[in-house]
Amino acid sequence: MGKRAALATYDKEFSFVSPVVKYLLFLFNLIFWMISLVLMSIGIYARMMKHAEAAMACLAVDPAILLLIVGVLMFFITFCGCVGSLRENICLLQTFCIFLTIIFLLQLAAGVLGFVFSDKARNKVSEIINNAIVHYRDDIDLQNLIDFGQKEFSCCGGVTYTDWSQNMYFNCTTDNRSRERCSVPFSCCLLSEAVINTMCGQGMQELPYLQAGAFIHTNGCIDKLVNWIHSNLFMLGGIALGLAIPQLVGILLSQILINQIKDQIELQNYNLQHRTDPWQ
Repeated sequence: MGKRAALATYDKEFSFVSPVVKYLLFLFNLIFWMISLVLMSIGIYARMMKHAEAAMACLAVDPAILLLIVGVLMFFITFCGCVGSLRENICLLQTFCIFLTIIFLLQLAAGVLGFVFSDKARNKVSEIINNAIVHYRDDIDLQNLIDFGQKEFSCCGGVTYTDWSQNMYFNCTTDNRSRERCSVPFSCCLLSEAVINTMCGQGMQELPYLQAGAFIHTNGCIDKLVNWIHSNLFMLGGIALGLAIPQLVGILLSQILINQIKDQIELQNYNLQHRTDPWQ
C-alpha cells in the first residue's frame, strides 16, 4: 500500500513539460520582443520628426515605415511566444509557430524567385530606386540613405547620372527655376578633398558622359549593386543562414513544447479518470 501511495504522489508531481524548453523559448522570445520595441520606437520617432506632407508623398519607400512594419510584426509574434511559453498556452504557441513558419517560407520563396526571375527582380529594384530619386528632397531619412548608397558604391542615379533629372529639383527642363537645375547630389562627386563641397555636382547633367566623369561617378547604382551581390554571395548566404537559424530554432522549440503540453494534458485527464482508485 505504501508503494501505491508513493507512485500516486510521484504521478501528481511528474510533468512532461520540460522547464529547460519552456524557459529557453521564453528567453528566446523575450530577446526578440525587446528588439521589436527598439525598432518600433525608432520608427515612431523618425515618423514624428517628419512633415506630414513629405511623409505621405514617399510612403512606399520610407525607411521609418519599414522599421514600424517589422517592429509591429516582431512584437506580435514574440508576444505570442513569450506568453504562450510562460502560460503553457497551446493556442498562442501554435499562432507563434504558424507565423514564424509563414515568414520563413516567404523568405525562402523570395530568395528562390529572386534568383529564378532575376530580370524581374532587377526591374523591381530599378523601380524602387527611381521612386526614391523622385522623393529625394522630401524625406531626410531617404536622402541620407541614398547619399550613403551612392558614396558606398561609388555610383550616381539608377542607370546613369542623368536619372537625377527625374527629381523636380534636379530636372533639366527650361522651366525649372531651382538652383539645383541639371545638378546631381554631392554624394555623386569624386571626393578628393578633406572638406566636402556640397555644390560639386552643380550643372553636371549638362556635361557629356566622359567630361562629367572627371568630376562625378557617372555609372548607375543598379549595376554596381548587382555586381556587389555577385561578389558577396557567400557573405549574403551567411546572413540569410543567420536569419533562418533563429526562426528554425523558434519553430522547433515551440513544437516540442506544444507536444509536451499535450502529453501533460493527457496525463492530467488520465489521473482525473482514475481518482476513484481505492489505493488512493
